[in-house]
Amino acid sequence: MSVGTSPMPAPPKPFRFEQRHFSSYAWQLESSIIREILKISSQPGVISFAGGLPAPELFPVEEIRAAADRVLTRFGSQALQYSLSMGYPPLREFIAERLSSPGVQLTADNIMITAGSQQGLDAVGRAFIERGDYVITSRPTYVGALQAFNYYGARYALAEMDEDGMIVDRIDSLVAAHSPRLIYVVPNFQNPTGISMTEGRRRFLVDKAHQHSLPIIDDNPYGELRYSGDPIPSVKSLGGQAVIQLGTFSKTISPGLRIGWLAASRQTMGVLERVKQCTDLHTNTFAQYVIYEYVQDGALDRHIERLIGAYRERRDAMLRALSEFFPESITWTKPEGGLFLWVRLPEGVDASALLKPAIEEKVAYVPGMPFYPTGEGANTLRLNFSNASLEDIHEGIKRLGRVFAAAI
Repeated sequence: MSVGTSPMPAPPKPFRFEQRHFSSYAWQLESSIIREILKISSQPGVISFAGGLPAPELFPVEEIRAAADRVLTRFGSQALQYSLSMGYPPLREFIAERLSSPGVQLTADNIMITAGSQQGLDAVGRAFIERGDYVITSRPTYVGALQAFNYYGARYALAEMDEDGMIVDRIDSLVAAHSPRLIYVVPNFQNPTGISMTEGRRRFLVDKAHQHSLPIIDDNPYGELRYSGDPIPSVKSLGGQAVIQLGTFSKTISPGLRIGWLAASRQTMGVLERVKQCTDLHTNTFAQYVIYEYVQDGALDRHIERLIGAYRERRDAMLRALSEFFPESITWTKPEGGLFLWVRLPEGVDASALLKPAIEEKVAYVPGMPFYPTGEGANTLRLNFSNASLEDIHEGIKRLGRVFAAAI
């Protein structure tokens, strides 16, 4: 050993993390089935209808690059610094103006920026749900909301769905039976079904929320992606302060930027801001500056028009292919917007069991069971039409038709 040198440290002893090391909340979490299927469907040659992915070829790459350059030129280190937990004030004001309606006027104080709308769901769970509390939602419902709320020990009071959205006339009996803390809905082009709630049901739901003093969580990531039919007032615009709305730029600009928001009353924001501070202090400053720079001069509206044209064409292509290649015993929804449609196989046919032969045919989808809090829906599945070319939609549905025909 050389003079003045320290002995080499011994290698660290092996250490194994076991169940006893983790909190019961964390240990009981299940992996997202969608993320697991995406690992499989990313294999070469697989046509994937599994993810809720926007079309990457439609991302405004050059416009975002130019916006980022302008941000660095004009704001420099300010855009790279810590920022407010509530978010960049000009971006919040832009969102508030965009969400305001004649009946509900919002300001920047009503908006909190989040890391995508999924963080908004987690904030809602942290702020409102204690273990054993019930949440009223539809059957099926968004699996990401179930993951967020399950961590806090939520249980679910379920309302059925039909072609007009969540059937709301049982709200009184659900409240009487379960004393719920929240109502959670995806009223516009719902994930997973693509179905939209009618205006009459939205108004009824808002009335019941006021009657029972129940907050409504209006999860609205797809509302601006309408391809047909007439616009419907948002639940937030109808319900005002009783409604917390979640939104995101993930579907209209880019999911990689991870910028979403919560819109709520100022009183509620006090709690939600403290909840957010526990998780990340603040959302990505630079991304907020870039988005605000990008949306100037109507760029966002022009881009959304481009998305609507492309996604309408892909939706229509999938609907035509389903009619051509699926057996007559299979039914599906016909969404007026969003990214998804919902398929129902005959009773007794298991969509999860058919995923393996589908992958062998180089096509993927998401089985419907995870969207049911109580583990139903074995004969259902979700298809995404936004992230495949017209040619792949035609070929992928043709392959699925062969798989399903062989099983029915």
